[in-house]
Amino acid sequence: MTLHPTPVSPVAEETIRIARAAVPKGNIYLQMRAVLGSIYADEQVADEQVADLFATRGRPVLPPWRLALVRVMPVAEGLSDRQAAEAVRVRSDWK
Repeated sequence: MTLHPTPVSPVAEETIRIARAAVPKGNIYLQMRAVLGSIYADEQVADEQVADLFATRGRPVLPPWRLALVRVMPVAEGLSDRQAAEAVRVRSDWK
C-alpha cells in the first residue's frame, strides 16, 4: 500500500518563536495543535478508514492528517487555492 503511517513531526522552536512574535494574542492555528494534538492516528486510518482509497503500488502518499489540514485551513478563511499556497509560503502560523 502507498499509505504508510507518518507521525506528526514537532514544530521547530524557531518557527514557534516567530509565530508567537508575529501573532502575540494567538489565533486558531497556533492553538489547533496544542488543543487537538494529532487529528488522526495514521496507524488506525491506514488500517480501517481510508486504506481502500489508496493504490497498493506507487509513490507514497501524503498522510491523511496533512490532507485534512490542507482542506480545513483554507476553507476556514475563505481562501482560494492560490491564496492558500501564498499563506503557507508567508504565514508562520500556518507552518
